[in-house]
Amino acid sequence: MQLVVARIGRAHGIKGEVTVEVRTDEPELRLGPGAVLATDPASAGPLTIETGRVHSGRLLLRFAGVRDRTGAEALRNTLLIADVDPDEQPEDEDEYYDHQLIDLDVVTADGEEVGRITEIAHLPTQDLFVVERPDGSEVYVPFVAEIVTAIDLDEQRAVIDPPPGLIDDRAAGDEAADGRDADGRDASVRDAEAGGTSGGEA
Repeated sequence: MQLVVARIGRAHGIKGEVTVEVRTDEPELRLGPGAVLATDPASAGPLTIETGRVHSGRLLLRFAGVRDRTGAEALRNTLLIADVDPDEQPEDEDEYYDHQLIDLDVVTADGEEVGRITEIAHLPTQDLFVVERPDGSEVYVPFVAEIVTAIDLDEQRAVIDPPPGLIDDRAAGDEAADGRDADGRDASVRDAEAGGTSGGEA
């Protein structure tokens, strides 16, 4: 199985390093020195990671054969793709790979249908389920034990206990009163997004 584990961002410095938007919960495994990754577009790769380091909260990578800023900039927006065994499981029984969670049905404890997980957003403070509602709108569900009470891979569903205002459809009004902004997102999610993302898959 091929999974996107990162997207290359801007060049950093003049020696070929690039910033990356991480899309895996295991960057030390998927994005470590020596890893050989396919790319999208395919013409950009495969790429072999030569070095990696964290700078100001961002992962910086240098690839074999890329020695200057021009070469690094040419890779901008390239997706990095790893081959992952579909039967592979995280070491911690309470952790899941993104591909295990994508497309799970989301329901409340009393059986109310909320929607379907379409994406896992990895923010600096926490992970979020991006859930598509039946009407096509989206809600953001923090992936924390207090809210996501159960993951049932056999039944292909995630059970949640949402706090007031997280998923109910309130009329647009005072954001401070209901914790949501004009486009329907939870205000805490909006604030977290403003701080940037660290990515996620695999």
